[in-house]
Amino acid sequence: MKVLLINPPHMSSKYKFIGLVAPPLGIAYIAAVLEENGVDVRIIDASALEMDWPTLKREISKYSPDLVAITALTPTIDKAVKTAEISKKTCPEAVVVLGGYHPTFTYPKLLENDFIDIIVMGEGEYTMLELVNALKKGRGLIEVKGIVSKNFKTDSRPVIDDLDSLPFPARHLLPMDHYRILNIKLPTGTLISGRGCPFNCSFCASSAMHGHKLRLRSAKNVVDEMEHLISDHDAEMIAFMDDNFTLNKKRVDEICEDIKGRHMDVYWGCTARVDTLSKNMLEKMKDAGCITLFLGVESGDQQVLNKVNKKITIEKIKTTFKLTKKLDIRTIASVVLGMPGDTRESIENTIKFVKNLDPSYAIFSLATPYPGTAFYREATQNNQIKIDDWSKYTLLTPVLETVDCSLDELKKLQKKAFRKFYLRPTYLLRQAWADGFILLKTAAAILKEV
Repeated sequence: MKVLLINPPHMSSKYKFIGLVAPPLGIAYIAAVLEENGVDVRIIDASALEMDWPTLKREISKYSPDLVAITALTPTIDKAVKTAEISKKTCPEAVVVLGGYHPTFTYPKLLENDFIDIIVMGEGEYTMLELVNALKKGRGLIEVKGIVSKNFKTDSRPVIDDLDSLPFPARHLLPMDHYRILNIKLPTGTLISGRGCPFNCSFCASSAMHGHKLRLRSAKNVVDEMEHLISDHDAEMIAFMDDNFTLNKKRVDEICEDIKGRHMDVYWGCTARVDTLSKNMLEKMKDAGCITLFLGVESGDQQVLNKVNKKITIEKIKTTFKLTKKLDIRTIASVVLGMPGDTRESIENTIKFVKNLDPSYAIFSLATPYPGTAFYREATQNNQIKIDDWSKYTLLTPVLETVDCSLDELKKLQKKAFRKFYLRPTYLLRQAWADGFILLKTAAAILKEV
Protein backbone atom coordinates (compact mmCIF):
# COMPACT_ATOMS: atom_id res chain seq x y z
CA MET A 1 0.00 0.00 0.00
CA LYS A 2 1.33 3.41 -1.02
CA VAL A 3 0.75 6.37 1.31
CA LEU A 4 1.24 10.01 0.35
CA LEU A 5 1.41 12.70 3.04
CA ILE A 6 0.89 16.29 1.88
CA ASN A 7 1.50 19.69 3.41
CA PRO A 8 -0.76 21.75 1.12
CA PRO A 9 0.36 24.81 -0.86
CA HIS A 10 0.11 28.01 1.10
CA MET A 11 0.60 30.19 -1.98
CA SER A 12 1.01 33.74 -0.56
CA SER A 13 1.70 32.38 2.88
CA LYS A 14 1.56 34.81 5.78
CA TYR A 15 4.05 32.65 7.67
CA LYS A 16 6.94 33.53 5.42
CA PHE A 17 7.01 37.26 6.15
CA ILE A 18 9.13 36.75 9.28
CA GLY A 19 11.47 34.41 7.45
CA LEU A 20 9.88 31.26 8.88
CA VAL A 21 9.54 28.25 6.61
CA ALA A 22 9.55 25.26 8.95
CA PRO A 23 9.36 21.55 8.11
CA PRO A 24 6.01 19.89 8.87
CA LEU A 25 7.27 17.67 11.67
CA GLY A 26 3.81 16.26 12.36
CA ILE A 27 3.57 14.42 9.05
CA ALA A 28 7.30 13.65 9.19
CA TYR A 29 6.68 11.77 12.45
CA ILE A 30 3.78 9.89 10.85
CA ALA A 31 5.96 9.00 7.86
CA ALA A 32 8.70 7.71 10.17
CA VAL A 33 6.29 5.44 12.05
CA LEU A 34 4.85 4.12 8.78
CA GLU A 35 8.33 3.50 7.32
CA GLU A 36 9.41 1.72 10.49
CA ASN A 37 6.50 -0.64 9.92
CA GLY A 38 7.28 -1.36 6.28
CA VAL A 39 4.82 1.03 4.62
CA ASP A 40 5.75 2.68 1.29
CA VAL A 41 5.36 6.38 2.14
CA ARG A 42 6.27 9.72 0.60
CA ILE A 43 5.84 13.37 1.59
CA ILE A 44 5.06 16.36 -0.59
CA ASP A 45 5.71 19.66 1.18
CA ALA A 46 3.91 21.75 -1.41
CA SER A 47 4.20 24.87 0.76
CA ALA A 48 7.99 24.84 1.10
CA LEU A 49 8.36 23.97 -2.59
CA GLU A 50 5.85 26.72 -3.52
CA MET A 51 3.95 24.32 -5.79
CA ASP A 52 1.04 25.50 -7.87
CA TRP A 53 -2.01 23.28 -8.30
CA PRO A 54 -1.06 21.75 -11.69
CA THR A 55 2.36 20.75 -10.32
CA LEU A 56 0.82 19.21 -7.21
CA LYS A 57 -1.65 17.28 -9.33
CA ARG A 58 1.19 15.89 -11.47
CA GLU A 59 3.13 14.81 -8.39
CA ILE A 60 0.10 13.05 -6.91
CA SER A 61 -0.59 11.30 -10.22
CA LYS A 62 3.05 10.27 -10.57
CA TYR A 63 3.03 8.43 -7.25
CA SER A 64 -0.54 7.09 -7.61
CA PRO A 65 -1.13 6.55 -3.87
CA ASP A 66 -3.67 4.28 -2.24
CA LEU A 67 -4.08 6.73 0.63
CA VAL A 68 -3.54 10.49 0.71
CA ALA A 69 -3.27 12.21 4.11
CA ILE A 70 -3.26 16.01 4.26
CA THR A 71 -2.31 18.14 7.25
CA ALA A 72 -4.11 21.40 7.98
CA LEU A 73 -3.93 24.39 10.27
CA THR A 74 -6.79 26.87 10.43
CA PRO A 75 -5.45 29.41 7.90
CA THR A 76 -4.52 26.62 5.47
CA ILE A 77 -7.72 24.59 5.70
CA ASP A 78 -9.14 25.89 2.41
CA LYS A 79 -5.93 24.84 0.66
CA ALA A 80 -6.10 21.47 2.38
CA VAL A 81 -9.68 20.93 1.20
CA LYS A 82 -8.70 21.83 -2.37
CA THR A 83 -5.75 19.43 -2.09
CA ALA A 84 -8.20 16.73 -0.99
CA GLU A 85 -10.42 17.45 -3.98
CA ILE A 86 -7.50 17.27 -6.41
CA SER A 87 -6.31 14.06 -4.78
CA LYS A 88 -9.70 12.37 -5.08
CA LYS A 89 -10.17 13.47 -8.69
CA THR A 90 -6.63 12.39 -9.60
CA CYS A 91 -6.80 9.06 -7.76
CA PRO A 92 -10.52 8.21 -7.36
CA GLU A 93 -9.82 4.92 -5.56
CA ALA A 94 -7.53 6.49 -2.97
CA VAL A 95 -8.72 7.04 0.58
CA VAL A 96 -8.41 10.76 1.38
CA VAL A 97 -7.66 11.71 5.00
CA LEU A 98 -7.35 15.07 6.75
CA GLY A 99 -5.58 15.62 10.07
CA GLY A 100 -4.08 18.34 12.23
CA TYR A 101 -5.39 21.00 14.59
CA HIS A 102 -8.19 22.40 12.46
CA PRO A 103 -9.72 19.10 11.28
CA THR A 104 -9.58 17.73 14.83
CA PHE A 105 -11.91 20.48 16.07
CA THR A 106 -14.09 21.11 12.98
CA TYR A 107 -14.59 17.65 11.47
CA PRO A 108 -18.44 17.77 11.09
CA LYS A 109 -18.26 20.59 8.54
CA LEU A 110 -15.27 19.13 6.70
CA LEU A 111 -16.95 15.75 6.25
CA GLU A 112 -19.69 17.42 4.25
CA ASN A 113 -17.20 17.38 1.36
CA ASP A 114 -17.60 14.31 -0.87
CA PHE A 115 -13.85 14.05 -1.50
CA ILE A 116 -12.87 13.74 2.20
CA ASP A 117 -13.26 10.21 3.54
CA ILE A 118 -11.75 10.26 7.03
CA ILE A 119 -10.61 12.76 9.65
CA VAL A 120 -7.80 11.80 12.05
CA MET A 121 -8.26 13.50 15.41
CA GLY A 122 -5.40 14.36 17.75
CA GLU A 123 -1.93 12.83 17.52
CA GLY A 124 -1.75 10.91 14.28
CA GLU A 125 1.25 8.57 14.35
CA TYR A 126 -0.37 5.36 15.54
CA THR A 127 -3.84 6.23 14.30
CA MET A 128 -2.46 6.42 10.77
CA LEU A 129 -0.52 3.17 11.21
CA GLU A 130 -3.61 1.35 12.45
CA LEU A 131 -5.70 2.89 9.67
CA VAL A 132 -3.24 1.80 6.97
CA ASN A 133 -3.04 -1.73 8.39
CA ALA A 134 -6.83 -2.02 8.51
CA LEU A 135 -7.15 -0.90 4.90
CA LYS A 136 -4.37 -3.26 3.78
CA LYS A 137 -6.07 -6.22 5.42
CA GLY A 138 -9.57 -5.24 4.31
CA ARG A 139 -10.79 -4.88 7.90
CA GLY A 140 -13.54 -2.53 9.00
CA LEU A 141 -12.37 0.83 10.30
CA ILE A 142 -14.74 1.00 13.25
CA GLU A 143 -12.02 -0.44 15.54
CA VAL A 144 -9.43 2.20 14.55
CA LYS A 145 -9.27 4.63 17.46
CA GLY A 146 -9.09 8.35 16.79
CA ILE A 147 -10.94 8.67 13.48
CA VAL A 148 -14.28 9.95 12.25
CA SER A 149 -15.99 9.36 8.90
CA LYS A 150 -19.34 10.28 7.41
CA ASN A 151 -20.86 7.19 9.01
CA PHE A 152 -19.15 6.73 12.36
CA LYS A 153 -16.86 8.22 14.99
CA THR A 154 -14.56 5.90 16.94
CA ASP A 155 -13.23 6.19 20.48
CA SER A 156 -10.51 8.75 21.10
CA ARG A 157 -6.94 7.49 20.98
CA PRO A 158 -4.89 8.06 24.13
CA VAL A 159 -1.92 10.37 23.72
CA ILE A 160 1.52 8.80 23.32
CA ASP A 161 3.08 8.62 26.78
CA ASP A 162 6.53 7.33 25.81
CA LEU A 163 7.74 9.87 23.25
CA ASP A 164 11.19 8.23 23.23
CA SER A 165 9.54 5.26 21.51
CA LEU A 166 8.86 7.32 18.41
CA PRO A 167 11.45 7.27 15.61
CA PHE A 168 12.95 10.60 14.61
CA PRO A 169 10.92 12.46 11.96
CA ALA A 170 11.50 11.21 8.40
CA ARG A 171 13.42 14.29 7.32
CA HIS A 172 14.95 12.39 4.39
CA LEU A 173 11.51 12.64 2.78
CA LEU A 174 11.43 16.44 3.13
CA PRO A 175 13.08 19.20 1.02
CA MET A 176 15.40 20.15 3.86
CA ASP A 177 17.21 22.85 1.86
CA HIS A 178 13.98 24.89 1.62
CA TYR A 179 13.52 25.64 5.33
CA ARG A 180 14.72 28.72 7.24
CA ILE A 181 14.14 30.63 10.46
CA LEU A 182 14.35 34.43 10.71
CA ASN A 183 15.83 34.37 7.21
CA ILE A 184 18.96 32.74 8.63
CA LYS A 185 20.90 31.06 5.85
CA LEU A 186 22.78 28.76 8.19
CA PRO A 187 21.52 25.19 7.89
CA THR A 188 18.82 24.99 10.53
CA GLY A 189 16.96 22.14 12.10
CA THR A 190 13.73 22.01 14.10
CA LEU A 191 13.01 19.62 16.91
CA ILE A 192 10.11 18.88 19.29
CA SER A 193 11.23 17.60 22.68
CA GLY A 194 7.86 17.34 24.40
CA ARG A 195 4.10 17.49 23.98
CA GLY A 196 1.22 18.72 26.10
CA CYS A 197 0.90 21.77 28.32
CA PRO A 198 -0.23 21.95 31.96
CA PHE A 199 -1.30 25.58 31.56
CA ASN A 200 -4.66 26.70 30.27
CA CYS A 201 -4.21 29.95 28.33
CA SER A 202 -7.56 30.69 26.71
CA PHE A 203 -6.10 31.41 23.26
CA CYS A 204 -4.00 28.23 22.90
CA ALA A 205 -5.22 24.93 21.42
CA SER A 206 -2.13 22.92 22.42
CA SER A 207 -3.60 21.35 25.53
CA ALA A 208 -6.83 20.55 23.68
CA MET A 209 -4.81 18.72 21.03
CA HIS A 210 -2.06 17.14 23.14
CA GLY A 211 -3.52 17.10 26.65
CA HIS A 212 -2.70 18.94 29.88
CA LYS A 213 -0.07 16.42 30.94
CA LEU A 214 3.43 17.49 29.92
CA ARG A 215 5.13 14.53 28.25
CA LEU A 216 8.86 14.94 27.80
CA ARG A 217 11.44 13.01 25.84
CA SER A 218 14.53 12.04 27.78
CA ALA A 219 17.55 14.32 27.61
CA LYS A 220 19.58 11.62 25.86
CA ASN A 221 16.91 11.07 23.21
CA VAL A 222 16.71 14.81 22.55
CA VAL A 223 20.47 15.26 22.23
CA ASP A 224 20.67 12.14 20.04
CA GLU A 225 18.29 13.87 17.62
CA MET A 226 20.37 17.04 17.76
CA GLU A 227 23.40 14.95 16.74
CA HIS A 228 21.31 13.41 13.96
CA LEU A 229 20.44 16.89 12.67
CA ILE A 230 24.10 17.90 12.74
CA SER A 231 25.55 14.75 11.17
CA ASP A 232 22.80 13.91 8.66
CA HIS A 233 21.47 17.36 7.80
CA ASP A 234 24.44 19.66 8.49
CA ALA A 235 22.48 21.71 11.00
CA GLU A 236 24.43 24.56 12.55
CA MET A 237 21.43 25.98 14.39
CA ILE A 238 18.51 24.12 16.01
CA ALA A 239 15.13 25.50 17.03
CA PHE A 240 13.09 23.69 19.68
CA MET A 241 9.44 24.04 18.64
CA ASP A 242 7.94 22.92 21.96
CA ASP A 243 5.23 24.99 23.60
CA ASN A 244 7.51 25.34 26.61
CA PHE A 245 10.99 23.86 26.55
CA THR A 246 12.05 25.21 29.95
CA LEU A 247 9.25 23.97 32.18
CA ASN A 248 11.22 21.04 33.63
CA LYS A 249 14.43 22.47 35.10
CA LYS A 250 16.05 19.08 35.74
CA ARG A 251 15.68 18.01 32.12
CA VAL A 252 17.01 21.35 30.83
CA ASP A 253 20.09 20.83 33.02
CA GLU A 254 20.53 17.29 31.66
CA ILE A 255 20.20 18.42 28.04
CA CYS A 256 22.74 21.21 28.54
CA GLU A 257 25.19 18.86 30.28
CA ASP A 258 24.83 16.26 27.51
CA ILE A 259 25.38 18.85 24.76
CA LYS A 260 28.58 19.97 26.48
CA GLY A 261 29.64 16.41 27.26
CA ARG A 262 29.43 15.48 23.58
CA HIS A 263 31.33 18.67 22.58
CA MET A 264 28.61 19.60 20.11
CA ASP A 265 29.30 22.70 18.04
CA VAL A 266 25.77 24.01 17.54
CA TYR A 267 23.66 27.05 18.34
CA TRP A 268 20.07 26.64 19.42
CA GLY A 269 16.94 28.47 20.55
CA CYS A 270 13.69 27.58 22.26
CA THR A 271 10.35 28.83 23.52
CA ALA A 272 9.93 29.62 27.18
CA ARG A 273 7.55 31.09 29.73
CA VAL A 274 9.06 34.03 31.56
CA ASP A 275 8.19 32.46 34.91
CA THR A 276 10.26 29.33 34.25
CA LEU A 277 13.61 31.06 33.75
CA SER A 278 16.27 31.78 36.33
CA LYS A 279 19.76 33.24 36.10
CA ASN A 280 21.28 29.84 36.82
CA MET A 281 19.23 28.10 34.11
CA LEU A 282 19.92 30.78 31.51
CA GLU A 283 23.65 30.69 32.22
CA LYS A 284 23.68 26.91 31.70
CA MET A 285 21.63 27.19 28.52
CA LYS A 286 23.89 29.89 27.08
CA ASP A 287 26.99 27.88 27.98
CA ALA A 288 25.48 24.94 26.03
CA GLY A 289 24.85 27.03 22.91
CA CYS A 290 21.45 28.69 23.46
CA ILE A 291 21.40 32.06 21.70
CA THR A 292 17.67 32.80 21.23
CA LEU A 293 14.53 32.68 23.38
CA PHE A 294 10.98 33.03 22.07
CA LEU A 295 9.02 34.48 24.99
CA GLY A 296 5.26 34.85 25.31
CA VAL A 297 4.67 38.38 26.57
CA GLU A 298 1.12 38.58 25.15
CA SER A 299 0.20 41.91 26.79
CA GLY A 300 1.52 44.78 28.88
CA ASP A 301 -1.73 44.96 30.83
CA GLN A 302 -2.07 42.74 33.91
CA GLN A 303 -5.86 42.61 33.67
CA VAL A 304 -5.64 41.27 30.12
CA LEU A 305 -3.08 38.66 31.17
CA ASN A 306 -5.40 37.57 33.96
CA LYS A 307 -8.42 37.44 31.67
CA VAL A 308 -6.71 35.05 29.22
CA ASN A 309 -5.43 32.95 32.15
CA LYS A 310 -1.75 33.46 31.26
CA LYS A 311 -0.72 33.29 34.94
CA ILE A 312 2.31 35.55 34.64
CA THR A 313 2.91 39.05 36.00
CA ILE A 314 4.12 42.26 34.41
CA GLU A 315 6.96 42.41 36.94
CA LYS A 316 8.11 38.90 36.06
CA ILE A 317 8.14 39.80 32.36
CA LYS A 318 10.31 42.85 33.08
CA THR A 319 12.68 40.88 35.31
CA THR A 320 13.17 38.12 32.74
CA PHE A 321 13.91 40.49 29.86
CA LYS A 322 16.41 42.42 31.99
CA LEU A 323 18.10 39.12 32.79
CA THR A 324 18.29 37.93 29.16
CA LYS A 325 19.70 41.30 28.13
CA LYS A 326 22.33 41.13 30.87
CA LEU A 327 23.33 37.64 29.68
CA ASP A 328 23.30 38.77 26.03
CA ILE A 329 20.74 36.21 24.86
CA ARG A 330 18.68 37.17 21.82
CA THR A 331 14.94 37.46 22.58
CA ILE A 332 11.82 37.38 20.44
CA ALA A 333 8.81 38.85 22.25
CA SER A 334 5.47 37.43 21.16
CA VAL A 335 2.65 39.92 21.70
CA VAL A 336 -1.08 39.69 20.96
CA LEU A 337 -3.18 42.81 20.40
CA GLY A 338 -6.96 42.85 20.77
CA MET A 339 -7.31 40.01 23.29
CA PRO A 340 -10.31 39.67 25.62
CA GLY A 341 -10.35 42.72 27.90
CA ASP A 342 -8.18 44.83 25.57
CA THR A 343 -9.10 48.44 24.87
CA ARG A 344 -7.42 51.08 22.73
CA GLU A 345 -5.70 52.37 25.87
CA SER A 346 -4.42 48.94 26.97
CA ILE A 347 -3.15 48.20 23.44
CA GLU A 348 -1.31 51.55 23.33
CA ASN A 349 0.19 50.73 26.74
CA THR A 350 1.27 47.29 25.50
CA ILE A 351 3.08 48.86 22.53
CA LYS A 352 4.97 51.18 24.90
CA PHE A 353 5.63 48.33 27.30
CA VAL A 354 7.26 46.16 24.62
CA LYS A 355 9.41 49.06 23.42
CA ASN A 356 10.65 49.50 26.99
CA LEU A 357 11.34 45.76 27.33
CA ASP A 358 13.58 46.24 24.28
CA PRO A 359 13.75 42.62 23.03
CA SER A 360 15.87 41.74 20.02
CA TYR A 361 12.72 41.22 17.94
CA ALA A 362 8.99 41.56 18.53
CA ILE A 363 6.02 39.98 16.79
CA PHE A 364 2.74 41.83 17.24
CA SER A 365 -0.05 39.41 16.35
CA LEU A 366 -3.75 40.20 16.29
CA ALA A 367 -5.97 38.18 18.61
CA THR A 368 -7.29 35.22 16.62
CA PRO A 369 -9.75 32.73 18.12
CA TYR A 370 -8.80 29.29 16.82
CA PRO A 371 -11.20 26.33 16.98
CA GLY A 372 -10.54 24.17 20.01
CA THR A 373 -9.71 27.09 22.30
CA ALA A 374 -11.72 28.64 25.11
CA PHE A 375 -11.19 31.96 23.33
CA TYR A 376 -13.00 30.62 20.25
CA ARG A 377 -15.87 29.19 22.27
CA GLU A 378 -16.39 32.46 24.15
CA ALA A 379 -16.08 34.61 21.02
CA THR A 380 -18.60 32.41 19.21
CA GLN A 381 -21.08 32.45 22.10
CA ASN A 382 -20.81 36.24 22.34
CA ASN A 383 -21.13 36.76 18.55
CA GLN A 384 -17.83 38.64 18.49
CA ILE A 385 -16.34 37.03 15.38
CA LYS A 386 -16.75 39.31 12.37
CA ILE A 387 -14.86 37.30 9.73
CA ASP A 388 -15.47 33.61 9.06
CA ASP A 389 -12.99 33.20 6.19
CA TRP A 390 -10.43 30.79 7.69
CA SER A 391 -7.71 31.97 5.31
CA LYS A 392 -7.76 35.29 7.18
CA TYR A 393 -6.89 33.61 10.49
CA THR A 394 -3.20 34.36 10.06
CA LEU A 395 -2.62 36.56 13.14
CA LEU A 396 -2.18 39.51 10.74
CA THR A 397 -5.83 40.11 9.86
CA PRO A 398 -8.28 41.26 12.56
CA VAL A 399 -11.26 38.94 12.83
CA LEU A 400 -13.00 40.33 15.92
CA GLU A 401 -13.44 43.77 17.46
CA THR A 402 -12.71 45.02 20.98
CA VAL A 403 -15.13 47.17 22.97
CA ASP A 404 -13.71 50.35 21.44
CA CYS A 405 -11.69 49.27 18.38
CA SER A 406 -13.10 48.33 14.97
CA LEU A 407 -11.34 45.86 12.68
CA ASP A 408 -9.73 48.73 10.75
CA GLU A 409 -8.57 50.41 13.95
CA LEU A 410 -6.98 47.17 15.20
CA LYS A 411 -5.06 46.80 11.95
CA LYS A 412 -3.82 50.38 12.26
CA LEU A 413 -2.69 49.73 15.83
CA GLN A 414 -0.79 46.63 14.69
CA LYS A 415 0.99 48.66 11.98
CA LYS A 416 1.78 51.32 14.55
CA ALA A 417 3.23 48.69 16.90
CA PHE A 418 5.58 47.26 14.29
CA ARG A 419 6.72 50.68 13.09
CA LYS A 420 7.19 52.09 16.58
CA PHE A 421 9.31 49.08 17.50
CA TYR A 422 11.40 48.53 14.37
CA LEU A 423 11.90 52.10 13.13
CA ARG A 424 13.91 53.32 16.10
CA PRO A 425 17.36 54.52 14.98
CA THR A 426 19.07 53.28 18.15
CA TYR A 427 17.39 49.87 17.83
CA LEU A 428 18.32 49.52 14.16
CA LEU A 429 21.94 50.42 14.83
CA ARG A 430 22.25 48.07 17.80
CA GLN A 431 20.49 45.11 16.25
CA ALA A 432 22.13 45.54 12.85
CA TRP A 433 25.48 45.40 14.65
CA ALA A 434 24.40 42.18 16.36
CA ASP A 435 22.56 40.43 13.51
CA GLY A 436 23.45 42.40 10.39
CA PHE A 437 21.62 41.27 7.26
CA ILE A 438 19.23 39.07 9.24
CA LEU A 439 17.80 42.07 11.09
CA LEU A 440 17.51 44.27 8.02
CA LYS A 441 15.83 41.59 5.91
CA THR A 442 13.45 40.53 8.68
CA ALA A 443 12.46 44.08 9.64
CA ALA A 444 11.93 45.06 6.00
CA ALA A 445 9.75 42.01 5.37
CA ILE A 446 7.63 42.68 8.47
CA LEU A 447 7.09 46.34 7.69
CA LYS A 448 6.19 45.54 4.08
CA GLU A 449 3.69 42.87 5.12
CA VAL A 450 1.80 44.93 7.69
